[in-house]
Parts: sequence; C-alpha cells; structure tokens
Amino acid sequence: MSRLVVVSNRVPAPKPGGASAGGLAVALSGAMEARGGVWFGWSGDTAPHDAPEPEEARLIVKDKVTYALVDLTERDLEDYYSGFSNRMLWPLFHYRMDLTGFTRVTLGGYYRVNKLFSKLLRKMVEPDDIVWVHDYHLVPLAADLRAAGLKNRMGFYLHIPFPPPDILTVLPNHADIVRGLAAYDVIGFQTPYDVENFETYLRREKLGRRLSGHRFVVHGRAVTVMALPVGIETEAFAKTAQASEKNALVRRAEESLVGRSLIIGVDRLDYSKGIAERIQAFESFLTLDTEWRNRCTYLQITPKSRSDVAEYAQMEREVAELAGRVNGAHADLDWTPIRYVNRAIGRNALAGLYRLARVGLVTPLRDGMNLVAKEFVASQKPKDPGVLLLSRFAGAAHELDGALITNPYDIDGTAGAIARALEMPLDERADRWTRMYERIRNHDVAWWCDSFLKALEQPANDGAEVRPIKKAAG
Repeated sequence: MSRLVVVSNRVPAPKPGGASAGGLAVALSGAMEARGGVWFGWSGDTAPHDAPEPEEARLIVKDKVTYALVDLTERDLEDYYSGFSNRMLWPLFHYRMDLTGFTRVTLGGYYRVNKLFSKLLRKMVEPDDIVWVHDYHLVPLAADLRAAGLKNRMGFYLHIPFPPPDILTVLPNHADIVRGLAAYDVIGFQTPYDVENFETYLRREKLGRRLSGHRFVVHGRAVTVMALPVGIETEAFAKTAQASEKNALVRRAEESLVGRSLIIGVDRLDYSKGIAERIQAFESFLTLDTEWRNRCTYLQITPKSRSDVAEYAQMEREVAELAGRVNGAHADLDWTPIRYVNRAIGRNALAGLYRLARVGLVTPLRDGMNLVAKEFVASQKPKDPGVLLLSRFAGAAHELDGALITNPYDIDGTAGAIARALEMPLDERADRWTRMYERIRNHDVAWWCDSFLKALEQPANDGAEVRPIKKAAG
C-alpha cells in the first residue's frame, strides 16, 4: 500500500491538551495511519518579513504520521494568504466579483509560496507515494512538483465552489489556474454543478474536453474529474449529540428557553454565509407570524473570522448592529428574540445545541458544501427531529432532499419557510430526517476519503487517446 502525502494550507499538528480534531482531519489522519504518511503545510506561525527562506520543514512525528510544518514570513502571509487566496480566489469562487482584489504583487506571492512548498515537499516525497493536495490556496503545487521531475500520482480536492466561466474569467490568470489543475491526475469537486462549470469552461476556452465517464483531457493531459461531496463522522457525531444532553452549557441553554422553540444558526463570520439576510428573514417572520412572538428564540453562533481584513471587520459590526436593532424592536422584558454569540462553542456543546433546536438555519449565499447542515441532521432525536432549512446555494442541497430548500435572497420566502418548519407535524419531520440521515450515514467522511483515494490509485493509463489541445489566445 502506497504512503499518503497530504498537503493543505494549514496542518492540524497534534498539541498536548489541544482540542480534538474535526472529522476531515480525523479521516485523513486515519488514512495516513493505515498507510504511513506525511501531512505538509503552513504551521500557522509567522517569521519576520526579512527572515531567510526555510531549507527544511519542521517535523512532528506521531505514530505513523509525520506532520511537516512550514513557517511563513509576514510578507508571504500578506501576499499569498490574505492577498491572492482570500481577497481574489475566495470571493470570486463564491460569486462575489465586487469584493475581488487582484494585484500582480499578491499573485506573485501566491506562486512564490507554492514554489516554496514544492521545494521543501519534494525532498520528502518517495517514488511510490500518492500526493493529495487540498483547496484553492495550492492549485499550482502539482505543476511545480512535475517540473521538478516527480511522476507520482497526485490528486486535488476543491472544498469551495467552482464558478461558471463568466465568473471565473474575471480572474486575469484564469487560464494559468486551470493549467495548474491539469497537472493533477484526479480533481475532486463537491457537486455535479461544479463539474458542469469546469466542463463548460474547458469547452468555451477550447482548453479541453470530456473523454468518457469521469475522464477529461485538459491542456493535452488526461485527468479524472469527479463530484465527491465531503461528509462528516455521522455516527460518531450522533453519539456526541446524544451524550451532550448532559452537558452543563446545553442544560443551561435548555432551561433558559422556558419552553420556547429554539432556532439555531452556526456560521463562521463570512460574507458568503448570508447571516445578515438570515437575520432580516427572522425579523420578517416575527412581523408576519405574530403568533410566534415570545414562543421561539433564534440563537446565532458566529465566531470571528479574518478580522484583520477590512471587509470582515465591517461585516462584524454590521451583523452585530442588525441583531441589536431586531432585538430592540421586538424584545419583551422576559424575551430576547435573537441571541448573538460572537465566539466559538466547543464541539460537544454544539452538538447538544443542535439536538435542542426545532429548526436549523443553514442559508449561505454560496457554499461549497456546508457541513453544519450535516451536523444538524446527525444530531437530531430520531423520535422527535428538528427541521433543516437549507439554502439552494449550498452544496449540501444536492444531497439533503429532506430539507426545506430556500432562496436566502428572498427574505419573505425564507421567513415563510421558518414558519413552516416550526409548524411541521412530527410524521413529516421524521420522514424528512430519516432520508437525510441515511444519506449522510452512507456517505460519511470515511466514504469520501476512501472514494477519492480509490480513484487516485487507479492506473494512469486507461487506454484513452489524448490529443494535444491548442492553447487559447490570451
């Protein structure tokens, strides 16, 4: 069995007494434990602006897994991470062209860090290793490794949406980004729509074509392109939620509700999550369905994110002010409609809060998958489950057909969906929940990991004839 080398922007290196890893880290670590492996990426630490380039990664070995950590300079962090990755690729791939910021300086930093990762990583890769690269920060990595002579099987998984051509081509170097993807043997996307957008781009730009099945030719190279939705540790999360009924924080929350129905939203603070629109929909619900006043409470848990980026700091202020305005207009002496918590809640308590909720609001404006939706489903009581209200623009909507699907831009429509969710009879709730739970149990994070690795380990030569593709002008 080949050794597995995982590369990601951040490495979840083990720390004494640290918080338990999430499902994705557990699945990948488990695969590396079985095979022996290396997890390579940024340590999360920064070096001074003028620090010399590291010659080797810093290693932490635990059992059969080696965690290889690289410190980035303040300049690299500004250009590669805060700059091109999160002020160009992130907003563009989430359809926010108005928030993109392209500069040649940050583009140079993006390629500079990828070349640094390539230089350090190739010293550690053995001839039989398979390499699995994750997410938009590291698209060019395989091309750099190929240029250095590595012939290993390499796969790439994009955790965020892949936009349609009219949006992708806003990126000045869009052709180079797709050329970078062509250096991989397997490309994984979250949904069939992402694959469709990728294929449409190839056709329009005359850079590739579909061969058959999951096989494509891109820039003259045969690659496998698949929709493989990320899952969660479904059964483990369900057990955590059940055990969390005894959690002190969960019990306090339940007692504080005084019999009111709980509506819950959990999101990292990001403009893609639709938090402001969700709060407006809840206000519209209170206005239109007055019988629910003082009978429900909306808990929005939103840890801070990228507060050093101006757009995020401004959004943090706007969301807090909006929640305060709604409370000021609708609260009673003994009832606060919205509880807005601007900090992280531990995994165990969070699972218990999901289990308490009658409605889970997962209404992003655009999301690659959104695992909160799956966690909410996994947490529910089988005999009395809550209702998932899910944006049509979340990748999870392609799988969770038992959810109430809503358009987060339609404020009154979402308000009506909240009322329907609160009033839904038990038999319908149970039927919807059962369908969704079966799906996420059968397609959990282990299934996702195994499916990708199975595709990556297929022989490179499938007998398809590959003809060179003429490079598009420009």
